[in-house]
Order: sequence, then structure tokens, then C-alpha cells
Amino acid sequence: MPEKVKKRHLLDYSILLPYIFMCVTGLMMVYSSTSYVAMTATNPTTAASYVINQAIFWLLSLVAITVMYKMKTDVFRNKKFVQIAMIVILFLLIAAFFFPRRNGALGWLSIAGFSIQPAEYLKFIVIWFLSVTLSYRQKGIQQEFWKTVWRPIGIVFVYTGIMALYPDFGNAVIVMLLAFVVLLSSGLNYLYTLILGVAGIVGSALIVLFVNLTGGKLLPAYVYSRFSSFLNPFADEYDTGHQMVNGYYAMFNGGLFGRGLGNSIQKRGFLNEAHTDYIFSIVMEELGLIPSIIILGVLFYMVGRIFLVGIRSRDPFNSMMCIGIGALFMSQIFINLGGITGLIPLTGITFPFLSQGGSSLLMLSICIGFVLNISAEEKRKQYYLNY
Repeated sequence: MPEKVKKRHLLDYSILLPYIFMCVTGLMMVYSSTSYVAMTATNPTTAASYVINQAIFWLLSLVAITVMYKMKTDVFRNKKFVQIAMIVILFLLIAAFFFPRRNGALGWLSIAGFSIQPAEYLKFIVIWFLSVTLSYRQKGIQQEFWKTVWRPIGIVFVYTGIMALYPDFGNAVIVMLLAFVVLLSSGLNYLYTLILGVAGIVGSALIVLFVNLTGGKLLPAYVYSRFSSFLNPFADEYDTGHQMVNGYYAMFNGGLFGRGLGNSIQKRGFLNEAHTDYIFSIVMEELGLIPSIIILGVLFYMVGRIFLVGIRSRDPFNSMMCIGIGALFMSQIFINLGGITGLIPLTGITFPFLSQGGSSLLMLSICIGFVLNISAEEKRKQYYLNY
């Protein structure tokens, strides 16, 4: 009989080390991007609150990862646990309607100085919910696909609709995209894959056409302003195009190796919310193009390893969870970078690990904890299989 392997020996450092690197870099950039606020604020405690909150959430994240890594993966497959999570997140999504708006939208719960965004956790919970549900319905997916998936997908639509009422279209789109990816990785017939793919492309085209035909009159004013500034930000660079134009200036100022950490010009009152949506513009301005590419390379390597764990897994739940989590990281990266570079309208989606935001950091860290646990389980299976 093979010797029993302790779980700490199965830790996937190819995922853990990039995660730590990204979090440390994120704390550094949050501190740098909020330094102007710190210098001009009359209350030093308030000025340092961004970095302090981010550090607190990272410590909580490390605790969460440790606890989740030590748990058995059978706990994650328990339908009752995921149902409880769905009920709790539904309550939080509804509760957000009773809290003040931020930048024209709802979606935040402010409690004792901390802000929680339920939509961030919904992205992970949807992956978990669909992975558990579909892993128990593998035969039905192959034989009666629509009959099998209509109920869980309908539930996801309801949750997405709540976010659309805030309105929070950026996170709503990501949730639907994640549901789509998990469905594609659930083992469905190739014909259904083609149908879903065509439906996604046609649906996206119809949404763009609808916005153009209506002139954005049916959309909230701040949402349509993002579409108009996306088309030509320099046409109104002092109003709707202000963010994009100054984001461009920040990226241009950095050159190959940047102006130096802490030496950003645009964060000094020119680029609003530089520590959230536009954090990567500040990264490029202060560190430069080459270090920015290295940071992206580390992040893409970690995401690639997550996908690889999912692809190699023979367990449906493990596979769908890892592929869904990998898709979550990739969608946030490309939507954020696409927004600040002008390839797509800005949606307010933060950059993973670098942007200031405790809810986002904790949610992404929980994802990492799940993947590390699944990776350890797959390694253990392979170890005993070889004997």
C-alpha cells in the first residue's frame, strides 16, 4: 500500500505563489494610487483607510484560503451548503436596494465603515451552484439537455435581473458569461454548444443594435454616457470622456519603464477613482510597459494553471469549478483592460487583485482556495492511481 500523503505536501505553488505576488503588488499599487488623497486629506486616518481596508481583507482572505484548503472537497459538493449560499446572497442583493447609491447605481452594503458588494460574491456562487447542480445531472445533460438545465439557468437569470435593476450591467454580463462557460464545460452535446455559441453572438449583436437604434434613451444616463465616450472620448474630454482621456495620458506617460513608483501625474486629481477601475493605467504610468507585461504574464500563468487543473480533472464538479473560476479571472481581466484601452465601453469592473476593493479581493481569494483544494485532491488521486 502506498504511504498516506499529507495535504500540505500537495499544495500547488504554481497557483499560490502568483496569487501572493499579485496581492502584494496590489497593496503596493493601492497605497501608491491613493497617496495623493493621503497628502491632501485633513484626517490622516481617513486618508489611509483604503490601504488599511485592503490589508484587512487580504488577511481575511488568507484565513479563508487556509480553512478552505483543509476542508474535504465533499463538503463543497453538498447541495444544502450551496443552497444556503444562494439564499444568503439573494437576501444581500435585495438588501442593497435599501442602501445609498454610488456613482448612480445601487449594489453596496455599507456596514461599520466597510463596504460589501454582493454582486462580487454572486459571480463565484453562480459557478459553485451550477457546478454542483450539473455534476449530479450528467446523464440528463447528454440525453435531455434543455429539460435538465432550464431550472438552474432560470434561477441565474433571476439573480442577474436583480443586478440589472441597480443597474449593474457589468457584473450582470459577467454572471451570464460564467453560466455560459460552465454549461459548455458540463459535458453537453457539441450541437448544443454550437447553438449556445450562435445565440450568444446574435444576442450581443442585437443589444448593440438596440442601443444604437434607441439612441440610448431607454438606458440610464450614466450608462449611455459610457457608450458615447467609448466611441469618441476626446469629443467631450472634460465631461463624459474625462476618465478615458486621462487614462490614455497615464499609459502614455509611463513609457517602457515608468516614471517611478509614486510618481504618477494623473492620480493627482486628474484621474478619478485611480485606485479602482483605472488602477492598471497607474501601474503603466509608474512602472512602465515592460513591468506591466510581466505582471500580466504572472497573472495569465496562474489562470492557465487553473484551467489546466480543470481540463485534467476527470471529476465533473472539479472540472466545471476550475474552468468557471478561470473564466471569471479572464473575463475580469479583458473587460477591465478593454475598458481602459477603449476597445469596449467602460463597465466599472475592477482589475483582479490590483484594484482596491475588499469584496473583490475576498471573492477572488475564495476562488483560489477552492482551486488549491481541488488541485490537491487531483494530485492525491493521481498518486494512488500510480500504485
